[in-house]
Amino acid sequence: MSYTTSLHRLVEDYLADCRARGLAPKSLHAYGYPLEHVLLPWCERQGIAEAASLDSRALNRFTSELLERSGRRGPLSRHSVASYVRSVNLFLRWCRQKGEIGDVQAQAPRLPRRALDVLTRDEIDHLERTAATERDKVIVRILADTGLRAGELVGLQERDPVERGRDRFLTIRGASEGGGAKGDRTRLVPVQPDLYRRILRLVRGRPTDARGDWIFVAQRRRPGDGYERLTVSGLEQLVRALGDRAGLAKRVYPHLFRHSFATEMLNRGMDAVTLSRILGHSSLVMIQRTYANQSAGDLSDALLRALARDPR
Repeated sequence: MSYTTSLHRLVEDYLADCRARGLAPKSLHAYGYPLEHVLLPWCERQGIAEAASLDSRALNRFTSELLERSGRRGPLSRHSVASYVRSVNLFLRWCRQKGEIGDVQAQAPRLPRRALDVLTRDEIDHLERTAATERDKVIVRILADTGLRAGELVGLQERDPVERGRDRFLTIRGASEGGGAKGDRTRLVPVQPDLYRRILRLVRGRPTDARGDWIFVAQRRRPGDGYERLTVSGLEQLVRALGDRAGLAKRVYPHLFRHSFATEMLNRGMDAVTLSRILGHSSLVMIQRTYANQSAGDLSDALLRALARDPR
């Protein structure tokens, strides 16, 4: 940075606060990059040195310039601009809480509503039948019936299946090594008893020379090193190949199972708060986005089911 202003120091304090709250490195980058490499350079060009100068007119100019001018690698998409604006507004909200500015926020561009593709339960069953090994079949079923993130699945260890009375769970730790799970939160994700037993059998059948205590290890043994843990990249390749072999007319990837699980649970009447706890969301924003992608028929079915349970 060419010089330091009170606005620079506020950005530094805000990012320090984010680090102190234990945000994951990916989240810190997503919050910091738009501020340090987009907002602050723009403010320098505009001669804005204090947060108080970021009024509605200045923020409108900021969004307009992002939409009209190219980024370093070419024109910015409306989705990129909206992402930058969200990060800036989080910073502005923090400044408002600290008494640095009034009630202002940057205007985000309107985005087209994108329909969210999902896997049907029949397609999921077909993927499981297509899988050649029990390991791969269990992976399909865990992704489909728990909504785990890719990093959370490959980060599962032998100690993570747990029992609480008649209930069965997987322990999900947010900071799994190299996994991409979010934050440092730990949660228990319910698992159906049959799937739980299949997971335990998989644990008992792990190769004796598997490295670490990861539940899911690679299919091929590395000479002299034993079996390494399954990686996120390996998981992505696995489910993509399954989708190809199953002949599905859609791209299959781990997060698609998560979207499909969320949509299915909502359609079956699960409330958004419970679903957010299972999925490990810190807010209901992602759940609301899933609702927004439901069809009119989905919403009609949900209403009819709710009314059918009405005792009146």
